[in-house]
Amino acid sequence: MVVKKPRIVIIGAGMAGLVAANKLYTSPGTKEAFELCIVEGGNRIGGRILTSEIGGDRIEMGATWIHGVGGSPIFKIAEEIGALDSKQPWEHKDGYPKDVLTVAEGGLVLDPVSIVEPISNLYRNLMDYAQGKLVEGSETYKKNSSISNGYSDKLSIGSFLRKGLEAYWNSAKSDNKMIKSLEEAVFAMHENEERAHTSAGELSDLDYNAESEYKNFPDEELTIAKGYLRVVESLASVLPSGLIQLGRKVKKIEWKKDENEAAAMEMENGYGSGRPVKLHFDDGSIMVADHVIVTVSLGVLKAGIRDGSPSGMCFSPPLPSFKKDAISRLGFGTVNKLFLELSPTYKEFKNFPNLQMAFHSSSSELRQQEIPWWMRRTASLSPIYNNSSVLLSWFAGKEALELESLKDEEIINGITTTISSFLPEPKTRKVLNSQQCSNGSAKTIEFARVVKSKWGTAPLFMGSYSYVAVGSSGKDLDSMAEPLPCVPSTPSHPLQILFAGEATHRTHYSTTHGAYFSGEREANRILKYYNL
Repeated sequence: MVVKKPRIVIIGAGMAGLVAANKLYTSPGTKEAFELCIVEGGNRIGGRILTSEIGGDRIEMGATWIHGVGGSPIFKIAEEIGALDSKQPWEHKDGYPKDVLTVAEGGLVLDPVSIVEPISNLYRNLMDYAQGKLVEGSETYKKNSSISNGYSDKLSIGSFLRKGLEAYWNSAKSDNKMIKSLEEAVFAMHENEERAHTSAGELSDLDYNAESEYKNFPDEELTIAKGYLRVVESLASVLPSGLIQLGRKVKKIEWKKDENEAAAMEMENGYGSGRPVKLHFDDGSIMVADHVIVTVSLGVLKAGIRDGSPSGMCFSPPLPSFKKDAISRLGFGTVNKLFLELSPTYKEFKNFPNLQMAFHSSSSELRQQEIPWWMRRTASLSPIYNNSSVLLSWFAGKEALELESLKDEEIINGITTTISSFLPEPKTRKVLNSQQCSNGSAKTIEFARVVKSKWGTAPLFMGSYSYVAVGSSGKDLDSMAEPLPCVPSTPSHPLQILFAGEATHRTHYSTTHGAYFSGEREANRILKYYNL
């Protein structure tokens, strides 16, 4: 009797899939224990990690930051492989933009001391309270606690923030409509940054109660000099040739919901000869497996539970209700990055400011009608590092999806119109409580190239990253991580389908850290199953 090795198939060659494969292949005693492969629907590895280049500068089209280096496994890998230093310029090589210029549409430069800092501090205090960072009993804690008290379990971050702004205005007792309008514009600027951080198209969709569960690592946040892709390439480098199969998109997964039937198939003539899981690919081919680790995005899983969606992944029999409900309730948004390379003919070629844009509300008389709607909820437009000729702006929600459909000429026209409103001729620019600054004439600005991400319409992703939406909770993230069948995994109840990816991690969702830990978690689940 020939006993076959258990076959483990990992769907997706992003961070989660590669970490799982690396762990299963390199752990002591496992190299010869399993028949292992990764099937990837695209033509590259990395998933939502995609390093690129523009104007000689290295940029990230997807994952960008190591969110805290203290204890971060991503930082450890990047450090070990020498990816943190480079002679070639890269995105945010000098950290967050410094010496920012905050301007309201119409060219009103806002004074940092009297306008920007008070509202920015208010916003940070509100978010610190929501995230559980304030010391209980402090005056700041008490003030923000009164804002959240008395609300139902469906309180959103958006409503909490707006209640905080209203409380600030009530305590200030100011009747100056002009100042109030500018303060609201600065507050909205921070809200738009939050939309890009979380991928929630509207902060009214972002659950308040789950915000305190989200975790970053301590210490500095930084970008990877030689590119985020170097980390996943390092994880893949130890795997044997042929283990990763590109261009293999899974359309359907058949599994055995009845534990007894699955056990009978699994145990027939030894492990693996009656493999319980069958994968159907879009080219019509089929592969069977003992265990499958699914690492596709939450967007693809959402499409799969919607009948008739060509981009989704379906299951037969269908996923149990607890799993489908979690997929439905959790949020999954689109965030896109827009890079613009300034033309060398622009006289301020490498002197563009770190521009924070405070847009007026729709009710304001100061609103500039010529600015396109899809630009109105971007928070900034800045060089990707000091003196770079490449500018970056972030888009979220419906504006991010609109960006994907626009032609380069439409984007450039919209950007130049917006810049003209925020940085008009220095001689005509109005200034509020600040010194006039000169950044050249926006009317002569020219761009040599436009590069944008398109995560929303990418069929292998259908969005960017997950968030806890109002109506869902951290428990749904835990449900996403539950394997199938829903019984304790033993040889008599074989483990069939496992789930990994950032949307399956309760405290590090939406990040590469979450993806990393989830891949490690599912590899360990299989190792434990085989007593390894």
